This record gives sequence, C-alpha cells and structure tokens, in this order.
Amino acid sequence: MPAVRMLDEIVFHRSVTFFVGENGSGKSTLIEAIAQLAGFNAEGGSKNFQFSQRKTESQLQLFLRLVRNPLRERDGFFLRAESFFNAATYVDALGKDLLDSYGGRSLHEQSHGEPFLALAQHRFRGNSLFMLDEPEAALSPSRQLSFLTIMHRLVGAGSQLVVATHSPILLAYPDALIYQFAPDGIQQITYEATEQFQITHDFLMGRERFLRVLLAADDEGE
Repeated sequence: MPAVRMLDEIVFHRSVTFFVGENGSGKSTLIEAIAQLAGFNAEGGSKNFQFSQRKTESQLQLFLRLVRNPLRERDGFFLRAESFFNAATYVDALGKDLLDSYGGRSLHEQSHGEPFLALAQHRFRGNSLFMLDEPEAALSPSRQLSFLTIMHRLVGAGSQLVVATHSPILLAYPDALIYQFAPDGIQQITYEATEQFQITHDFLMGRERFLRVLLAADDEGE
C-alpha cells in the first residue's frame, strides 16, 4: 500500500481526525495498527477486551511509534465495522453487569444499525480515545446525523476521535483534520476536496445528467 509505505509522520487533531480513500488504500490498516499501539484489542472493543475469533491483523504496528501526550485518556474503544459482531458476542458472554453499560440490551437483539448507536450512546464517554473504522456502515443517513451529535458531545467532553470513513455526512464535522490516502501518499485535504463530497454533490445537483452519462457509458460497454 503506497500510502502506508511512504508514511513518515502523521499529526492528529486534538478532537477529530478523518482518514479517507478508496478500499485497499491503507486507511483501515493504519487505524488498526494505531489502535493496537494504543492498547486496544485488534478485533475491536475496549482495552479490556481479550477475544480473538480470527487473526487477520497486519504487523504494521511493529514498525510504528506512537507519540502521545503524558496526560492519557480515561477510557476508549476501537470500533471495527467488519468485526463488530465478534465484539457484541464478547459483550454478551461477559454477562448482565457489563451489558448494562451498553444500554442493558443484547447488541445482537437489535436491528443492524441500533447496536452502533447504542454503543456510542451508552458506552462512549468523555476524556477518552475512540478509533472508529467505518462507523457509518450500518447507519442510515438520519442516524449518521445522530452520530454526528454524539461525536460533538464526546469532543465537548474532552475526547479524541480518529475515524476512517466513506461518509460525506460524518466528514462534515467542523474543524476536523482530513487525510486522504492515495497512491502518492497521505495528504491533508479540505472537506470540499474529498471525493465523498464532490461525487455526492455532483450527483445530487444533476442527478438526471449524471445517470444519463453513467448508464449510457455502461450500455456502450455491453
């Protein structure tokens, strides 16, 4: 992955930092490595989670050094959309006492998007570090807006978030740092310069023209 191979140093915003890029660009690999360096379980969860269903993490963390403020976070969570099922199973296995801090209801008994919001509403708190890999995966647009308000509450309570995302809604969080992962490396960009914003904006502003050109090109290729 060129973006990771050419990485020298990356500086994080004290509140919210976003990673954007195509699938396979390295953003999830890097956020996973940083989470492990910060003490989180590779498959997700808090620093106390010790489960391992399938060892798929890279060894990138062995080649990175995490420079941190001496004042450490009180708590935190590493959320991976692809392995959230495993984390939810681990929570259920630990019993009711732990489940109460996740809303008091099994995460498996809720619809696809509800566990993500339940986790953020009941388990996420201030003065904490949150590493989030595609948290929008199970959230509708309206629930992504709800998640934005949760992010803002956490920031106001002194928490720091590092988020890999494809969502133009989450990326709109004000004053955040946005890093784009590309073949020529990792670069800081503005919200309006992200592909997520540009494609969504162009589509919504000219849906008929966009579809006409896109589907005509597909017909020609058949």
